[in-house]
Amino acid sequence: MTVLESAREKLRAIAEELDQAFLERSEVVEGSLAALLAGQHVLLIGPPGTAKSMLADRICRRLEGARYFQWLLTKFTTPEEIFGAVSLKALERDEYRRVTTGKLPEAHIAFLDEVFKASSSILNALLTLLNERCFDNGSERIQTPLVSIFGAANELPEEDELSAVYDRFLVRFVVDYISEDYRFLRMLGERDATQETCLSAGELAALTEAAASIEVPDAALARIIELRRELKGRNVVASDRRYRQSLGLLRSLALVRGRSAVGDEEILFLEHVLWSDPADQEVVREALRTLVHGLDEEVQELVFQARELSAYAGRGWKSMDEQTRAAIEVDTKLRRILGRLDELEEEATAGGRPVGRVAEARGEIDRIRRTVSGH
Repeated sequence: MTVLESAREKLRAIAEELDQAFLERSEVVEGSLAALLAGQHVLLIGPPGTAKSMLADRICRRLEGARYFQWLLTKFTTPEEIFGAVSLKALERDEYRRVTTGKLPEAHIAFLDEVFKASSSILNALLTLLNERCFDNGSERIQTPLVSIFGAANELPEEDELSAVYDRFLVRFVVDYISEDYRFLRMLGERDATQETCLSAGELAALTEAAASIEVPDAALARIIELRRELKGRNVVASDRRYRQSLGLLRSLALVRGRSAVGDEEILFLEHVLWSDPADQEVVREALRTLVHGLDEEVQELVFQARELSAYAGRGWKSMDEQTRAAIEVDTKLRRILGRLDELEEEATAGGRPVGRVAEARGEIDRIRRTVSGH
């Protein structure tokens, strides 16, 4: 078994284990693993006690040898707590440096609770870490091993000075308490796993490389362009950088799901990427549903119309003339429905989407038409 094959198996096992441990968090688990492979940052928005820090901790524990940093930020948090104390030995040499051992600049994965409550000095340094994976230590710019930062907040920032940091979290999840009683009961009786699947640094690198080679078909790119146009018309505008970074995320998500190319199901995940204001999340979700499932919904509606026409033609008419007129009317309308199905099939083919649902609907409507016409 190759390193990549072993890594894929372990990735599937990790996803299943985390899905069992974090109930009603399937998308969060998949998205977090995809963000890890894509080297992107994740923001979890929700009340305390929704397992935000635990999720980041569990993911970190699945990486052998990874260093994990966790901190609750407040307006009183000092840069020394996050980036390390000032080196006294360096000061003796007239140098200003920090001792970063055990602090954020040396972490592979970090969890920053209430990330937007930090001071301006912390946020400015954090922005460089988020953007470039660099930390300015005195006169030297150091490349850090940071892979992903998980941020958490009870509410989103309103100050303009926080918008730059907020924008660097590519994946944004709104999480809440467990809603279903039976899952809540299961959570109460849940025990910590005695065995946890882990990835080595080599296996993580192999997965990251494999994710970068996942195909993004032209049809998927066309769908994203259409989505961007639709959202712009609804005054929901994401940056070009965000759209570009989302491709790497979707590739990684396809890999997590065991797929060889990005498809419609991955594109639907953009509902966690393309909004800034939580009020816009539903707008993004609706646009995605219309874009991805709109054709299927119209096809289904056409089938329902054909079935209603069949019932109308089969009514107990008082005379043969009435029955004949009804049959002619129904046949005309069924022809129009079939014509619309042809148009939908052309649209699906042009967009690279499967046309099986259209073909299935055409077969049923053809049978209705033959029954009505007596052929």
